[in-house]
Amino acid sequence: MDQSGIADRRRLRRKLTFWRIVAFAVVIAGVVWLVMSAGPSDPIGGKSTAHVARVTISGVITDNAELIERLDTIRQSDRAKALIVRLQSPGGTSYGGETLYKAVRAVAAEKPVVAEIRTLAASAAYMIACGSDYIIAGDTSIVGSIGVIFQYAQVADLLEKVGVSVQEIKSAPLKAEPSPFHQASPQARAMIRSMVNDSYDWFVDIVAECRGLSRTDTLELADGSIFTGRQAADNGLVDIIGGDTEIRDYLSGKGVPESLKIVDWERRKSRGELLFGNAVIRLLTAWQGDAIPFADQFQQLIDRKLFLDGLVSVWQFGPAED
Repeated sequence: MDQSGIADRRRLRRKLTFWRIVAFAVVIAGVVWLVMSAGPSDPIGGKSTAHVARVTISGVITDNAELIERLDTIRQSDRAKALIVRLQSPGGTSYGGETLYKAVRAVAAEKPVVAEIRTLAASAAYMIACGSDYIIAGDTSIVGSIGVIFQYAQVADLLEKVGVSVQEIKSAPLKAEPSPFHQASPQARAMIRSMVNDSYDWFVDIVAECRGLSRTDTLELADGSIFTGRQAADNGLVDIIGGDTEIRDYLSGKGVPESLKIVDWERRKSRGELLFGNAVIRLLTAWQGDAIPFADQFQQLIDRKLFLDGLVSVWQFGPAED
């Protein structure tokens, strides 16, 4: 190839490099724009004026430091005149419910708090509802499942079938009990039963105090049963059947003007979540339109905590054995 041809190739290569850089810059700028536009146009979401704050608690409840901090911010905010806790959850860890119950109680000590039970508020979710001043549910909402459960896998029979045994040396008989590798001893079962019962008694006391029920009446309701909203209103687990109108009526009675806007206090997403969650979904949506069948599931996987530990207060489908 002559010198002229080589020079032409070099010029072409420089032009391609230039346009590749431009294309890359455009893509980066597009991602940044999508991230910046992912939030509301109002940078503080209407929180700069007097309003009614609303927090939604959904899915499996776990230890959630961010949500506790958010509730404490609402407690301290002079502009948040009241709080609505919207519940859509089957429950979760007992400790997660405990910490959120205490956070809601702290808000209720300073301003009106209403718990709004949507489809479901069972177990630890109902525990959180008890932190409010007033509980509202729908006619067919699912309420209750007051109780605590401790579950563990038992694989001893399976290991025996495949010829595997697990040997252990322990400092004391109850160390690391109950174990999935052998049947629990009576002493181990008694230890776990004592722990479950203690947490259960604490839960029952919360419900009795919150709902103004005697301990005897509370124990009759706290056998793990679930109730419709109508049944829960009859037995005292909720105050009234209703929705937005009843919430506004209650808050008006507490001196909160009906004219105040309800503002959702949502979790602030980290930069990583914004880049790899919302931005990715928005890019895919821009590319494919709204027909992305896995978009919601993708976002849920990003947001959801998948693991539980400790005692669990959660409504479950299917039987559970002692």
